[in-house]
Amino acid sequence: MSKLSVVSIQLTSGADWQSNLDTVLVLMNAALEHSPRLILLPENVFLFDAKQMRSLAEGEPTQRILTAMSEFARQHQTFILIGSHPMAQRPDGSLVADGRVRQSSLLISDQGELVARYDKIHLFDVQVADKAAQYQESRFIEPGELSPVVYMIDGVCLGLSICYDLRFPEFYRQLMALGADVVVVPSAFTHRTGQAHWHALLQARSIENQCYMIGVNQAGWHNETRQTYGNSVAYSPWGEQLACLDDQQAGVLHCDVDTDYRQQIKTAMPCAEHRRIFH
Repeated sequence: MSKLSVVSIQLTSGADWQSNLDTVLVLMNAALEHSPRLILLPENVFLFDAKQMRSLAEGEPTQRILTAMSEFARQHQTFILIGSHPMAQRPDGSLVADGRVRQSSLLISDQGELVARYDKIHLFDVQVADKAAQYQESRFIEPGELSPVVYMIDGVCLGLSICYDLRFPEFYRQLMALGADVVVVPSAFTHRTGQAHWHALLQARSIENQCYMIGVNQAGWHNETRQTYGNSVAYSPWGEQLACLDDQQAGVLHCDVDTDYRQQIKTAMPCAEHRRIFH
Protein backbone atom coordinates (compact mmCIF):
# COMPACT_ATOMS: atom_id res chain seq x y z
CA MET A 1 0.00 0.00 0.00
CA SER A 2 1.07 3.59 -0.61
CA LYS A 3 0.98 7.07 0.89
CA LEU A 4 1.10 10.43 -0.84
CA SER A 5 1.82 13.80 0.74
CA VAL A 6 -0.44 16.37 -0.95
CA VAL A 7 -0.46 20.15 -0.56
CA SER A 8 -3.20 22.44 -1.88
CA ILE A 9 -2.54 26.13 -2.61
CA GLN A 10 -5.43 28.54 -2.03
CA LEU A 11 -5.18 32.11 -3.32
CA THR A 12 -7.08 35.02 -4.86
CA SER A 13 -6.02 35.13 -8.50
CA GLY A 14 -6.62 38.21 -10.61
CA ALA A 15 -6.28 39.42 -14.18
CA ASP A 16 -2.46 39.87 -14.04
CA TRP A 17 -0.80 36.55 -14.86
CA GLN A 18 2.65 37.66 -13.66
CA SER A 19 1.33 38.72 -10.27
CA ASN A 20 -0.55 35.41 -9.98
CA LEU A 21 2.58 33.45 -10.89
CA ASP A 22 4.66 35.34 -8.32
CA THR A 23 2.10 34.60 -5.60
CA VAL A 24 1.93 30.92 -6.53
CA LEU A 25 5.71 30.55 -6.36
CA VAL A 26 5.81 32.14 -2.90
CA LEU A 27 3.08 29.82 -1.64
CA MET A 28 4.62 26.73 -3.22
CA ASN A 29 7.95 27.51 -1.60
CA ALA A 30 6.16 27.83 1.75
CA ALA A 31 4.49 24.48 1.11
CA LEU A 32 7.86 22.71 0.86
CA GLU A 33 7.93 22.40 4.65
CA HIS A 34 5.38 19.59 4.23
CA SER A 35 7.65 17.68 1.81
CA PRO A 36 4.85 17.40 -0.75
CA ARG A 37 4.91 14.78 -3.47
CA LEU A 38 2.00 16.55 -5.17
CA ILE A 39 1.11 20.25 -5.17
CA LEU A 40 -2.41 21.23 -6.25
CA LEU A 41 -3.32 24.63 -7.67
CA PRO A 42 -6.91 25.87 -8.14
CA GLU A 43 -8.95 26.59 -11.25
CA ASN A 44 -8.07 29.83 -13.08
CA VAL A 45 -4.86 29.96 -11.06
CA PHE A 46 -2.81 32.11 -13.44
CA LEU A 47 -5.65 34.14 -14.94
CA PHE A 48 -9.01 35.08 -13.43
CA ASP A 49 -10.43 36.92 -16.42
CA ALA A 50 -12.42 35.01 -19.03
CA LYS A 51 -12.02 37.70 -21.69
CA GLN A 52 -8.23 37.32 -21.68
CA MET A 53 -8.20 33.51 -21.83
CA ARG A 54 -7.59 33.15 -25.56
CA SER A 55 -4.85 35.77 -25.69
CA LEU A 56 -3.05 34.12 -22.76
CA ALA A 57 -3.44 30.69 -24.33
CA GLU A 58 -1.84 31.89 -27.56
CA GLY A 59 0.72 34.18 -25.99
CA GLU A 60 4.30 33.79 -24.82
CA PRO A 61 3.34 34.12 -21.10
CA THR A 62 1.83 30.63 -21.17
CA GLN A 63 5.22 29.18 -22.07
CA ARG A 64 6.85 31.20 -19.28
CA ILE A 65 4.27 29.92 -16.79
CA LEU A 66 4.68 26.29 -17.84
CA THR A 67 8.47 26.61 -17.78
CA ALA A 68 8.36 28.02 -14.24
CA MET A 69 6.15 25.17 -13.07
CA SER A 70 8.33 22.56 -14.78
CA GLU A 71 11.51 23.97 -13.25
CA PHE A 72 9.97 24.04 -9.78
CA ALA A 73 8.71 20.47 -10.12
CA ARG A 74 12.08 19.20 -11.29
CA GLN A 75 14.08 21.15 -8.71
CA HIS A 76 11.94 20.01 -5.77
CA GLN A 77 11.06 16.53 -7.07
CA THR A 78 7.32 17.07 -6.77
CA PHE A 79 4.36 16.71 -9.11
CA ILE A 80 2.34 19.89 -9.76
CA LEU A 81 -1.26 20.02 -10.91
CA ILE A 82 -2.16 23.31 -12.57
CA GLY A 83 -5.85 23.27 -11.65
CA SER A 84 -6.87 24.85 -14.94
CA HIS A 85 -5.15 26.82 -17.65
CA PRO A 86 -6.65 28.10 -20.92
CA MET A 87 -5.41 26.08 -23.91
CA ALA A 88 -5.99 27.17 -27.50
CA GLN A 89 -5.36 23.67 -28.84
CA ARG A 90 -7.18 20.43 -28.17
CA PRO A 91 -5.17 17.39 -27.07
CA ASP A 92 -4.99 16.22 -30.70
CA GLY A 93 -3.34 19.50 -31.70
CA SER A 94 -6.32 20.98 -33.53
CA LEU A 95 -7.24 24.59 -32.85
CA VAL A 96 -10.26 25.45 -30.69
CA ALA A 97 -12.69 27.49 -32.81
CA ASP A 98 -14.65 30.72 -32.21
CA GLY A 99 -11.98 32.33 -30.04
CA ARG A 100 -12.73 29.98 -27.19
CA VAL A 101 -10.30 27.79 -25.21
CA ARG A 102 -10.21 24.48 -23.41
CA GLN A 103 -10.12 24.76 -19.62
CA SER A 104 -7.37 22.23 -18.94
CA SER A 105 -5.95 20.63 -15.81
CA LEU A 106 -2.27 20.01 -16.50
CA LEU A 107 -0.23 17.52 -14.45
CA ILE A 108 3.52 18.13 -14.46
CA SER A 109 5.77 15.32 -13.26
CA ASP A 110 8.72 15.49 -10.90
CA GLN A 111 10.86 15.45 -14.05
CA GLY A 112 9.18 18.63 -15.26
CA GLU A 113 7.20 16.92 -18.02
CA LEU A 114 3.50 17.28 -18.87
CA VAL A 115 2.18 13.77 -18.17
CA ALA A 116 -1.61 14.18 -18.02
CA ARG A 117 -4.26 16.61 -19.22
CA TYR A 118 -7.95 16.76 -18.43
CA ASP A 119 -10.22 19.23 -20.25
CA LYS A 120 -13.26 20.34 -18.26
CA ILE A 121 -16.45 18.79 -19.63
CA HIS A 122 -19.18 20.39 -17.47
CA LEU A 123 -19.49 24.14 -18.10
CA PHE A 124 -20.98 26.54 -15.56
CA ASP A 125 -23.87 28.20 -17.45
CA VAL A 126 -26.15 29.20 -14.57
CA GLN A 127 -27.85 32.01 -12.70
CA VAL A 128 -26.70 32.72 -9.15
CA ALA A 129 -28.11 35.20 -6.63
CA ASP A 130 -24.85 37.15 -6.24
CA LYS A 131 -23.35 40.30 -7.74
CA ALA A 132 -22.33 38.52 -10.94
CA ALA A 133 -25.89 37.15 -11.30
CA GLN A 134 -25.18 35.07 -14.40
CA TYR A 135 -22.32 32.83 -15.47
CA GLN A 136 -21.88 31.48 -18.98
CA GLU A 137 -18.61 29.61 -19.33
CA SER A 138 -19.60 28.24 -22.73
CA ARG A 139 -19.09 31.73 -24.21
CA PHE A 140 -15.37 31.37 -23.61
CA ILE A 141 -14.75 27.64 -23.12
CA GLU A 142 -15.23 24.61 -25.31
CA PRO A 143 -16.06 21.42 -23.33
CA GLY A 144 -13.57 18.59 -23.45
CA GLU A 145 -14.08 15.02 -24.57
CA LEU A 146 -16.12 12.71 -22.34
CA SER A 147 -13.02 10.90 -21.17
CA PRO A 148 -12.09 10.64 -17.47
CA VAL A 149 -8.37 10.95 -16.71
CA VAL A 150 -6.32 9.20 -14.02
CA TYR A 151 -2.58 9.08 -13.36
CA MET A 152 -0.53 6.93 -11.01
CA ILE A 153 1.89 8.65 -8.60
CA ASP A 154 3.94 6.39 -6.33
CA GLY A 155 1.26 3.71 -6.30
CA VAL A 156 -1.59 6.16 -5.65
CA CYS A 157 -4.11 6.61 -8.47
CA LEU A 158 -5.03 10.27 -8.96
CA GLY A 159 -8.34 11.21 -10.63
CA LEU A 160 -8.81 14.61 -12.26
CA SER A 161 -11.89 16.81 -12.26
CA ILE A 162 -12.65 20.55 -12.27
CA CYS A 163 -15.14 22.60 -10.25
CA TYR A 164 -18.66 22.17 -11.74
CA ASP A 165 -17.90 18.47 -12.38
CA LEU A 166 -18.51 18.04 -8.66
CA ARG A 167 -22.28 18.18 -9.19
CA PHE A 168 -22.29 15.11 -11.44
CA PRO A 169 -21.73 11.95 -9.35
CA GLU A 170 -21.73 9.63 -12.35
CA PHE A 171 -18.49 11.27 -13.50
CA TYR A 172 -16.79 10.20 -10.27
CA ARG A 173 -18.10 6.64 -10.68
CA GLN A 174 -16.17 6.57 -13.94
CA LEU A 175 -13.01 7.68 -12.15
CA MET A 176 -13.54 4.93 -9.57
CA ALA A 177 -13.86 2.38 -12.36
CA LEU A 178 -10.42 3.48 -13.51
CA GLY A 179 -9.02 2.89 -10.02
CA ALA A 180 -8.81 6.39 -8.57
CA ASP A 181 -7.80 6.48 -4.88
CA VAL A 182 -8.00 10.26 -4.61
CA VAL A 183 -9.87 12.75 -6.77
CA VAL A 184 -8.89 16.40 -6.91
CA VAL A 185 -11.34 19.22 -7.62
CA PRO A 186 -9.52 22.46 -8.50
CA SER A 187 -12.22 25.10 -8.38
CA ALA A 188 -13.38 28.69 -8.48
CA PHE A 189 -16.61 27.94 -6.62
CA THR A 190 -18.67 31.08 -6.09
CA HIS A 191 -19.12 32.23 -2.51
CA ARG A 192 -22.90 31.85 -2.76
CA THR A 193 -22.92 28.30 -4.11
CA GLY A 194 -19.93 27.37 -1.98
CA GLN A 195 -21.75 28.28 1.23
CA ALA A 196 -24.65 26.10 0.19
CA HIS A 197 -23.01 23.07 -1.39
CA TRP A 198 -19.17 22.93 -1.43
CA HIS A 199 -18.63 20.80 1.67
CA ALA A 200 -21.77 18.71 1.17
CA LEU A 201 -20.81 17.73 -2.36
CA LEU A 202 -17.17 16.93 -1.59
CA GLN A 203 -18.10 14.89 1.47
CA ALA A 204 -20.81 13.04 -0.43
CA ARG A 205 -18.41 12.14 -3.26
CA SER A 206 -15.88 10.85 -0.70
CA ILE A 207 -18.46 8.72 1.16
CA GLU A 208 -20.24 7.24 -1.83
CA ASN A 209 -17.00 6.37 -3.61
CA GLN A 210 -14.95 5.53 -0.51
CA CYS A 211 -12.10 7.66 -1.80
CA TYR A 212 -10.15 10.75 -0.80
CA MET A 213 -11.57 14.00 -2.16
CA ILE A 214 -9.47 17.17 -2.19
CA GLY A 215 -11.09 20.44 -3.21
CA VAL A 216 -8.63 23.29 -3.85
CA ASN A 217 -10.52 26.53 -4.33
CA GLN A 218 -10.01 30.17 -5.14
CA ALA A 219 -10.84 32.54 -2.26
CA GLY A 220 -12.05 36.11 -1.78
CA TRP A 221 -12.90 38.99 -4.12
CA HIS A 222 -11.34 38.87 -7.59
CA ASN A 223 -13.09 41.98 -8.91
CA GLU A 224 -16.13 44.06 -8.02
CA THR A 225 -18.62 41.29 -8.85
CA ARG A 226 -16.79 37.98 -8.43
CA GLN A 227 -16.25 36.39 -5.00
CA THR A 228 -15.15 32.80 -4.46
CA TYR A 229 -15.63 30.62 -1.41
CA GLY A 230 -12.20 29.35 -0.41
CA ASN A 231 -12.55 26.56 2.15
CA SER A 232 -10.02 24.34 0.39
CA VAL A 233 -10.53 21.00 2.09
CA ALA A 234 -9.65 17.31 2.16
CA TYR A 235 -12.05 14.47 2.99
CA SER A 236 -11.16 10.87 3.78
CA PRO A 237 -12.79 7.74 2.31
CA TRP A 238 -14.96 7.66 5.47
CA GLY A 239 -16.10 11.25 4.90
CA GLU A 240 -13.92 12.71 7.66
CA GLN A 241 -12.73 16.28 7.19
CA LEU A 242 -8.95 16.01 7.37
CA ALA A 243 -8.02 19.69 6.97
CA CYS A 244 -9.68 22.92 5.84
CA LEU A 245 -8.77 26.56 5.18
CA ASP A 246 -11.03 29.58 5.70
CA ASP A 247 -13.12 31.36 3.09
CA GLN A 248 -10.95 34.39 2.31
CA GLN A 249 -7.23 34.00 2.86
CA ALA A 250 -4.44 32.62 0.72
CA GLY A 251 -2.89 29.58 2.34
CA VAL A 252 -1.48 26.08 2.22
CA LEU A 253 -3.44 22.93 3.07
CA HIS A 254 -1.66 19.62 3.71
CA CYS A 255 -3.00 16.08 3.90
CA ASP A 256 -1.72 12.54 3.43
CA VAL A 257 -3.47 10.08 1.14
CA ASP A 258 -3.17 6.54 2.53
CA THR A 259 -4.31 3.72 0.25
CA ASP A 260 -4.08 1.21 3.13
CA TYR A 261 -6.70 3.18 5.07
CA ARG A 262 -8.86 3.39 1.98
CA GLN A 263 -8.67 -0.38 1.53
CA GLN A 264 -9.70 -0.90 5.17
CA ILE A 265 -12.84 1.19 4.56
CA LYS A 266 -13.67 -0.68 1.35
CA THR A 267 -13.11 -4.08 2.96
CA ALA A 268 -15.25 -3.33 6.00
CA MET A 269 -18.09 -1.94 3.86
CA PRO A 270 -17.74 -3.30 0.29
CA CYS A 271 -20.24 -0.92 -1.30
CA ALA A 272 -18.85 -1.36 -4.81
CA GLU A 273 -19.53 -5.10 -4.63
CA HIS A 274 -23.07 -4.50 -3.36
CA ARG A 275 -24.15 -2.27 -6.25
CA ARG A 276 -27.09 -3.72 -8.17
CA ILE A 277 -27.91 -0.98 -10.68
CA PHE A 278 -25.84 0.50 -13.49
CA HIS A 279 -23.05 -1.88 -12.57
